[in-house]
Amino acid sequence: MIHDIDIVLINPGDRRQVYQGLGGELAAIEPPFWVAVLAACLRRQGMRVAIIDSNAENIAPEETARRVAGLNPLLSCVVVYGSQPSASTQNMTIAGAICRALSAQGIGKVAMAGLHPSALPEHTLREEAVDFVIEGEGPESLKTLLEELAMADPDLTCVPGLWYRGGDEVCSNPRAALISNLDSYLPMAAWDLLPMHLYRAHNWHCFDDLDHRSPYGAIYTSLGCPYNCVFCCINAPFGKPGIRYRSPERVVDEITLLADKYGVRNLKIVDELFIFKEEHYMAIVYGIIARKLELNIWAYARVDTVKTENLGRMKRAGINWLALGIESASSDVRDGADKRMQHRDISAVVHSIQDAGIRVIGNFIFGLPGDTVETMEETLQLAMDLNCEFINFYCAMAYPGSGLYDIALKQGWDLPTSWSGFSQHSYDMLPLPTRTLTAAEVVKFRDEAFHRYFANPNYLNMIENKFGVRVREHLVEMSSTRLKRKLLGD
Repeated sequence: MIHDIDIVLINPGDRRQVYQGLGGELAAIEPPFWVAVLAACLRRQGMRVAIIDSNAENIAPEETARRVAGLNPLLSCVVVYGSQPSASTQNMTIAGAICRALSAQGIGKVAMAGLHPSALPEHTLREEAVDFVIEGEGPESLKTLLEELAMADPDLTCVPGLWYRGGDEVCSNPRAALISNLDSYLPMAAWDLLPMHLYRAHNWHCFDDLDHRSPYGAIYTSLGCPYNCVFCCINAPFGKPGIRYRSPERVVDEITLLADKYGVRNLKIVDELFIFKEEHYMAIVYGIIARKLELNIWAYARVDTVKTENLGRMKRAGINWLALGIESASSDVRDGADKRMQHRDISAVVHSIQDAGIRVIGNFIFGLPGDTVETMEETLQLAMDLNCEFINFYCAMAYPGSGLYDIALKQGWDLPTSWSGFSQHSYDMLPLPTRTLTAAEVVKFRDEAFHRYFANPNYLNMIENKFGVRVREHLVEMSSTRLKRKLLGD
């Protein structure tokens, strides 16, 4: 059979299932940077490539499959990546539905790649309607797979990181080596293949201008994370902790392209830990300032990697928000999660960031293994004392690829019966229990904590003073949405 193109890369998503009532205008729609990078890598190798962002376009699996059929590819690949720990597994439900719809069309082969498939490659091959699973980063695996599929007699044994069926047996090949030089191997993302007009920033990211959340860009400046927090699965595609960098010059070039060609002002730096290697992130900061780009950026940092002497220049470059993984007020609970910080350091760093005019989004986790009602209440009180401009309250989840997943299997703890149950905001979500608390008690505390925080007069008054009454009203409306939880009998 003659195929019109070589590969269609598909970004799956189902905002209604993942976020319930928060999945409308409140949720961000993020460009799938890694999908666009894979597309650019394959296109540079001479492959004919298309992207369907079914998440951004909000289309059903059947419509996605019809579009793929119209493109008539040799291979369709659903890339279940996600730019933070929960974002891959929670999308496996819709990703699986897309694969079933593709298989029903009977055109070409179907593959699945990304973070979750890398964490559970054999399980994914056995359970999903796919011919192949890609374990690892993906570019070299997909290139070699496409070359072999174009042959009359493909040799699948030479495709790195490939899981496939050999008769009744499950076969697998060793992963591809990690990309050693990101600049030489990875071109700029194929932004031209994405529906750039559909992406929008988080509501909090645009508290200064809620009416202009689009256009929105998202880029990596590095891959991986050097840490191994027990609750995190972000290193699953890489096989181990570690971090590799793009050159600051290349990063600033791509940011300039996004600003000049696509009008992007709102920008997310997707790196799991951007504020880490000073000579890397500050070179990017200086480059942005030198090019006089007008940006509204947010990025991830750790409390122990923030250097106060750099904050002024970071603000000048348009870094208006830093996300800090504070996790818990209890040092015992944090240390059990491999996150060692002192309480006084947290407060000092948050206040120094805010003093520089940069806003803080604090990330907190309830239900880590050592948590009790008392320690969770301490965490909530810490969050309210810090009075960050925005917060995320999470429940501890055993994400595939994380240390908590291995612990949960060993201990025989109940795990969600569907992949959507790994979403923090879904109806069927199921967090982990602790030594003293049930999963239901953890999620009930989390949901009540969310509403206590956003109804706190000290918080709302601070928001009104910084951003105006409209943003205050926006947050009051946002927090009026109560999530329904199957676990709580809703």
